Formats: sequence, C-alpha cells, structure tokens
Amino acid sequence: MDSGTHRPIDAADGLRLRDAVRALLIDEHDDVLLVRFEFPTARVWALPGGGLEPGEDAESGLRRELREELGLVTVDFGPHVWNRLHVIPMTTGHDGQRDRIHLVRTRRFEPQPELGWEALRDEYVHEIRWWTLDEIEARTMARVVLPDGRPEVFAPLRLATLVRQVLAEGPPLEPIDTGR
Repeated sequence: MDSGTHRPIDAADGLRLRDAVRALLIDEHDDVLLVRFEFPTARVWALPGGGLEPGEDAESGLRRELREELGLVTVDFGPHVWNRLHVIPMTTGHDGQRDRIHLVRTRRFEPQPELGWEALRDEYVHEIRWWTLDEIEARTMARVVLPDGRPEVFAPLRLATLVRQVLAEGPPLEPIDTGR
C-alpha cells in the first residue's frame, strides 16, 4: 500500500485494481497539462500517466508514460502529492484504478506523443492541452453537458482547488486523498 491517506484496498474488498502513476504537470505560468479522454459515458480531462507494467516502479512508469503520451523525455520527478482511487469497469478487466500522483514542474512545451495519435485514440485520448486554473474552475462550475448528453468532468473533481493548495502551501508532507 502507498503511504498517504487514501482508503486501503485489500483482497476483502473483492476488487481487481490496476496500479497507475500520473503527473501533476505545472508550467512556469502555473498552468496544468491535461489529457482529454472520450469515454462512452463522459468526457474526462485528467492528468497524464497510466498503468504500471508488471515489475515497474512508479518513477520508471511515469517516465515511460510521459514519453509515450507527451514526448516529454527530460523530467524532474517530483514528490508524491496525491492518491486517487476510482472504481469503474475498465477494458483491461480491472474494477478500477489506484493512481499515485507526482508533482512535476516543467517549462511549457508542445506535447508530441511518441505513441502517435492513432495509438492514443485506441486508449480514448483525443486531446492534450494546457489549462489555467481559472479555466478549469469555470468549466467545472458550468457543469458542461455535451450535445450527446455526456458530462464533461475533470479528474479529480476538486482539481483546481487541489492545485491551488499545492501552489500556495507547497507539496504536502504526506500524499493526500483527492477523492473522486
């Protein structure tokens, strides 16, 4: 189990969870880089990263994910700031995912996915862009519903608030649970 305040998951819960690692990528303007997932039930803007491969540690997995998704090769791997557990049926056969989120400060760059857009779309990724915290807050408060009836959400749901807290107070001493 990761250190931090997230709810521990064990075999008694009966859930098959995938371990994943994500980056809270913040540039010199305090903007956040997010990835747009198009799922059948929702459009989700989330932090870049993904599932760990068998035997892979968090740092190696995050470096691989950032290279594949964003083309970001040089990374100053920051502290583990948040944990997020989300239970949702996944195409991998898992019942959900346990995210370990690390702070990564970087200069703004234009993402150039190493995997290519066809491979990313196979993983439901359709866009990558920088967001200001004001933009995230405005979209969250507007509760955007797409023309097909799906909601647009940010993950975690309190993303702007959590980022503002990291910017104002610095990384927490222990990773905090972001909630959904």
